[in-house]
Amino acid sequence: MPSLDDRAITTARLLALDAVESAGSGHPGTAIALAPVAHLLFQRHVRHNPADPAWIGRDRFILSCGHASILLYTQLFLTGYGLEIDDLRAFRSLGAKTPGHPEFGHTAGVETTTGPLGQGLATAVGMAMAMQHERALLDPDAAPGTSVFDRTVWVLASDGDLQEGVSAEAGALAGRHRLDNLVVVYDDNDIQIEGDTSLTSSEDVVARFTAQGWHVERIELAADGDVDLDRLDAVLADRAAADGRPRLVVLKSQIAWPAPNATNTSAAHGAPLGSTEAALLREVLRVDTAPFEIDDDVLAHTRQATDRGQASQEDWQEEFTRWRADHPDRAAESDRARSGLLPQDLRDALPVYEPGQTLATRDASGQTIQALAARLPELWGGSADLAEPNRTAIAGGRSFLPEATEGTGRTGRNVHWGVREHAMAAAMNGIALVGGSRFFAGTFLVFSDYQRPAIRLAALMQLPVTYLWSHDSVALGADGPTHQPIEHLASLRAIPGFDVVRPADAAETAAAWLAILERRRPAGLVLARQPLPVAGTDRDVVLDGVRRGAYAVLDCEEPDVIVVATGSEVALALEAAEHAGRDGLSVRVVSMPCREWFAEQPAEDRATLLPEHVTARVVVEAATSFGWHDVAGPAGRIVGIDEFGLSAPAEDALRERGMTVDRVLDAIRAVADAR
Repeated sequence: MPSLDDRAITTARLLALDAVESAGSGHPGTAIALAPVAHLLFQRHVRHNPADPAWIGRDRFILSCGHASILLYTQLFLTGYGLEIDDLRAFRSLGAKTPGHPEFGHTAGVETTTGPLGQGLATAVGMAMAMQHERALLDPDAAPGTSVFDRTVWVLASDGDLQEGVSAEAGALAGRHRLDNLVVVYDDNDIQIEGDTSLTSSEDVVARFTAQGWHVERIELAADGDVDLDRLDAVLADRAAADGRPRLVVLKSQIAWPAPNATNTSAAHGAPLGSTEAALLREVLRVDTAPFEIDDDVLAHTRQATDRGQASQEDWQEEFTRWRADHPDRAAESDRARSGLLPQDLRDALPVYEPGQTLATRDASGQTIQALAARLPELWGGSADLAEPNRTAIAGGRSFLPEATEGTGRTGRNVHWGVREHAMAAAMNGIALVGGSRFFAGTFLVFSDYQRPAIRLAALMQLPVTYLWSHDSVALGADGPTHQPIEHLASLRAIPGFDVVRPADAAETAAAWLAILERRRPAGLVLARQPLPVAGTDRDVVLDGVRRGAYAVLDCEEPDVIVVATGSEVALALEAAEHAGRDGLSVRVVSMPCREWFAEQPAEDRATLLPEHVTARVVVEAATSFGWHDVAGPAGRIVGIDEFGLSAPAEDALRERGMTVDRVLDAIRAVADAR
């Protein structure tokens, strides 16, 4: 008679089979083959409480191969996270709690949105970093393995995950930072959509991760062709063997095992097995249950995970209560940070800039970071090897490293990412998902292209991460067109739920930082390299105007022409408006640091600033004109750059690409004449 664990694994296999057959689409092969692995993790190794998916003390499980989502959903159902059998029947259907790929915030127990391969693994690296940082800050004196903040990140990854370049970046980071709270089980099944992995790879994965500083163990197939669950259990339980390193377990499996005809076929990766093969699989497994049928004793057995989880959480809570009593100040600060509340007087901590003062917005951002860091212990960040030009380093914040330098290295607030923009962005998502941090990271705006997949996931999950993008236009200068962003602002603004903030001067930069922190959603702060004059606008007007996304920096009661500008071009617009005023034209200059925030304002407020009857409009931005035609209107003009930049000093590059007062003034006169 099979044990209850064996029967639970068979049940999980069949639920995955049945859900994909019912949906008519999905990825059954991995879910069927790895049902024993998922069962082992959820029943024996991952510390979790299905009755409280938000428990701070829990481990995290990340299904990096998100296409095998039904593998995760079956475990969430079997262990008691609130999914019902009808949710599995509704797999991949409209409105279901069981979408085609795991979605954070949609299904209880899903810790991050996965599907784009490599993202889950890289996000997990950020989670492990955040957990190490939090433990070092809040409980530094606890012996290893004894802190309430000791948690583990478990990852199930596929061949595709390891083929994506971001996994190489993330793997190097995990090894350098000795993230011994990270365990990755790599499903080495030799199959992907186009056939055997030998078509695309001859890589020695063990050598690769060993060289990156991981502890790696390889587990071959069991004698019957299944995964060797006993060996995997022993390896996962032996934490001491890793000796302070992240762990990779290379686990041999056979996709769709033990389906008699589908095993080891690429067809089993991404399509239903079909009714004939489904029936044969039931025969092989020696069960005659109907689809979605579950024995009560099996379900009662798997749902003991909830009982164990509740007991584990109760024990943890006792320790956590003791920690809070011993460290009330740390506990209070942690509570505030986790709630997202900001100190009430944070506005007063912002730097103040005088009208006419000239300062690059990247410099103003750097100064603002110092002021905020003094008040927000949860604020930390880094840069993709560009800390000096991005102005991201927190003075006195020390480096986040595993070595104990000037205290515990993991309390350091400056992360050195190296030239790894993609993994940096993905890890930022993991840091945000752990909670209790406000994290930022910098690179040049043009290199946001390397970050886009992770940015998109941050927007999908609405995570409070902040990207600092300096060198925001052709004013970058002599580094030339490879480094001069043109299309980037438009393409980033096209991402739903993502805020692109391009401040005009130092005062707007400080205000933008505050607004981003207040909003708690993903944002990119776009910063200029060249000095810009501070406008003479009242500070309270700037703070309020930036929060609203747009405001008048030069106003008149009834404008003849409205000029809308962002970033460094606001100064250009103001100068052109002054010249136009000598021609007798009344010009309103609107700074629009964030189109997304402005779009959220009530229609009447937007109409007051940009009245429909004023059709003589000019938009000025040192980037592509794409995306501005709705603001300019059919009678308006856009002063932008619709070609790549060129290698030249900043002033020459700006002039050659038409970012001049004369061009803006000509546009103002042209739209005024056409009224």
